[in-house]
Amino acid sequence: MTGPGPDAVAVVGLAGRFPGAANVDELWRNLLDGTDGITRDGRGAFGMLDSPARFDAAFFGYSPAEATTLDPQHRVLLECAWHALENAGHDPRAVPGRVGVYAGTGQTDYPEKLIAHRDSAPARLELGSDYAIRLGSAVDFATSRISHRLRLTGPAVTVQTACSTSLVAVHTAIQGLLAGDCDLALAGGATVRIDPELSGQDEAGLIAPSGQCRPFDAKAEGTVPGNGAGFVVLRMLDDALAAGDFVHAVLTGSAIGNDGGDRIGFTAPSVQGQERTIRAAFDASGLRPRDIGYVQAHGTATPLGDPIEVAALNRVYAGDAPREEPCLLGSVKSVIGHTDAAAGVAGLLTAILAVREGVIPPTAHFSDPNPELDLTAVPFEVNAETVPWPAGHGPRRAAVNSLGLGGTNAHVIVEQHLAGEPPEPPAAEPEVLVLSAATDGAVRTAASRLAEHLRRDTGGRLADIAFTLQTGR
Repeated sequence: MTGPGPDAVAVVGLAGRFPGAANVDELWRNLLDGTDGITRDGRGAFGMLDSPARFDAAFFGYSPAEATTLDPQHRVLLECAWHALENAGHDPRAVPGRVGVYAGTGQTDYPEKLIAHRDSAPARLELGSDYAIRLGSAVDFATSRISHRLRLTGPAVTVQTACSTSLVAVHTAIQGLLAGDCDLALAGGATVRIDPELSGQDEAGLIAPSGQCRPFDAKAEGTVPGNGAGFVVLRMLDDALAAGDFVHAVLTGSAIGNDGGDRIGFTAPSVQGQERTIRAAFDASGLRPRDIGYVQAHGTATPLGDPIEVAALNRVYAGDAPREEPCLLGSVKSVIGHTDAAAGVAGLLTAILAVREGVIPPTAHFSDPNPELDLTAVPFEVNAETVPWPAGHGPRRAAVNSLGLGGTNAHVIVEQHLAGEPPEPPAAEPEVLVLSAATDGAVRTAASRLAEHLRRDTGGRLADIAFTLQTGR
């Protein structure tokens, strides 16, 4: 292919919160530095978010009691939705057209804990009936709550496929855009456990005793659970270009499927099922496996999961023509742990930044490949150091793999957006940089963040920044 086809989808906005990273920029810096965000203490290891229970209730129109009934993962997801739309250059409450929301959350015991402590809550927090409490935390309402508070009129679809939830949500959002159900789509997911109880959590032997997640490594002994949340904002590529949106990357193909009964048990993964999904994504994209330079894998570091995933990738990638360069294999879980319903979007954000920035981040804690993996058939290589990814004869391309407990798998192809030559910048003139916030303190914070952004200068022209601040905030 010479370029994305007519069904290509642009990624025009990014947002996320992950262990050790309050936003996507911090996640990227941690990935490049190999900075591990896992918290380790006497109870075990867990990928915690910074202050996950804090929530600007008044900003979203909630009373203190209403906010308390909201499961923290719903609160974090709502905040991420706002940030993602702002990152896309849109006022979240005035986005033109129909905006769909496709996402899912993890399973937590928050409503049970709230009900158990309801009688001891302060008088100002009249938490109401069991129904009111469960209404604030039921997985069914994670997306419709965002649509309600941000006044979005496209489909609000809650997706629940365990660990693959957020990447399945991305595929579902793409289908919604292609079908004309919405003009813009938020896609992602969240898992936020406020007080994780690590003891007794490992009946299946999946958790690493050392507290380190080592995907594809000879010392891999299991995964590390973690919290996380993320959204991407999607739009048909032609529409994004016509609107002048900044395009972080292009999604050229995606597919989902289930392992079915072709496995030894309900929780066991299947090589054949994963292979079918990967092939379907390539069929949708019109690309070949040799076009892919980087695979952001599910990569949980479990003794069973990694070998089966690599075997499925080998079946697809090794059957193609010989490669000039090895395909690099990585997993963001090495620095944030397994974020459950947010795992797929974490991998997608990593792949988007890799093709955009021209850098492949290292997989932390990797030294020697797991002997149970066949990394020579393609060949695949796992890099322990940051690897430059220079522009070649065409756009940089990556693939993202996400696997769900229960067998629902997703695969997405991500391509670098090759923008045309930017127009000649106008003569430098004074610009009005408009800042808006609900409180004096928030305005000062916004001013500090804008100043930091301008000091870094990511290539945006001051006139463009001024325009977005005036019209998209």
